[in-house]
Amino acid sequence: MAMTSQGNDDAVHEERRILIVSGLSGAGKSQALKVLEDVGYFCVDNLPLPLLEGFLVFCRDSGPELRRVAVGMDVRGHKDPTSYPEAFSALRSQGHPIEVLFLEADDKTLHARYRETRRPHPLVADGSIPELIRQEREALEPLRESADWVIDTSELSIHDLRRQLIRHFEPSGKGGVTVTLYSFSFRHGIPYDADLVFDVRFLPNPHFVEGLTELDGRNRQVADYVFGHKVSQEFMSRLMGLLEFLLPQYEREGKSYLTIAIGCTGGQHRSVAVVEEIRKAFSRAGVKMEVHHRELS
Repeated sequence: MAMTSQGNDDAVHEERRILIVSGLSGAGKSQALKVLEDVGYFCVDNLPLPLLEGFLVFCRDSGPELRRVAVGMDVRGHKDPTSYPEAFSALRSQGHPIEVLFLEADDKTLHARYRETRRPHPLVADGSIPELIRQEREALEPLRESADWVIDTSELSIHDLRRQLIRHFEPSGKGGVTVTLYSFSFRHGIPYDADLVFDVRFLPNPHFVEGLTELDGRNRQVADYVFGHKVSQEFMSRLMGLLEFLLPQYEREGKSYLTIAIGCTGGQHRSVAVVEEIRKAFSRAGVKMEVHHRELS
């Protein structure tokens, strides 16, 4: 079931965004907080209601680094969860731009998830799961009715949920994979966190060219030499085609970070030049990225 809006757009503040993440136990609240953390929210889970006002004042006074905050709250956070809507309304009147995201699922799905995880229900230590689900649904109904956003996760995979959250709560609405580009020397080993490794030692080597030895791949003369050969041009064409294909596939599977390592003999010329070419192409395409030339550090 798709996400539906149950509030008005006035709840969304560009300067600050405070998202209360709540819902039924087993509906995906913890996973939602992980996704929100990945896209830049400062996340706190299971915050008791009496502590919320002080926490929000702290965030407001801390400056732009806590501009986007997500707080997980559910039946564990207060002895009377039906009081949540009134408390949130009072905080809004004080200038805190609170939105509420409510996650739910049907009884059959929740029951199946509890059977799979074998975790106790947070309401009480004993009792039948169907009855506890019913009690929790009843207790949180006022919060659901007042929520700005409701997601039914019954038919959603983790990746489906991630895509919906990114579309609505990531600033650009696009999400995407953050790419880290490494140039490195095979003499000193492959970067430990590399997801994709490409060996470019077959490309023409500027190290043996007079006037280029002491320069590195960021230099235009070095780059012109490396890419002035047909084999280099064909390689870059094939490599960029591969990366253009792969990035959307990784994003579709919910991958947040991708590390691409380009290696040559010394990590000074060819690998650096290739990384810089990828950087230019990714910049034009709007890809989020970081670049590290390990052997030049």
